[in-house]
Amino acid sequence: QVQLVESGGGLVQVGGSLRLSCAAAATVFSINHMGWYRQAPGKQRELVATITTGGRTNYADSVRGRFTISIDNSKNTVYLQMNSLKPEDTAVYYCNCVVYREFWGQGTQVTVSS
Repeated sequence: QVQLVESGGGLVQVGGSLRLSCAAAATVFSINHMGWYRQAPGKQRELVATITTGGRTNYADSVRGRFTISIDNSKNTVYLQMNSLKPEDTAVYYCNCVVYREFWGQGTQVTVSS
């Protein structure tokens, strides 16, 4: 079992910034990759960004150029720096970690007010 501890969500105005963090606690397994997904009310969960432990990244088109994902392998922690936030970025953001299978965080709310 891999426990994921998320932090950093909140309320921000349009054009503002937030930084999400997710730490994979107490794992003896090698992490393959980590990432962030989001789910807005009435919509399916969607990919935001992923990153391998080697630093290879993948972004959804809707966030490329505004969001930056990074990883600290020494801390098993992934970060999502979100800039130029838009109302459509409002969602619950979930951390994802792939070791021998996928694990999910509990989710953190991000609300962008106009």
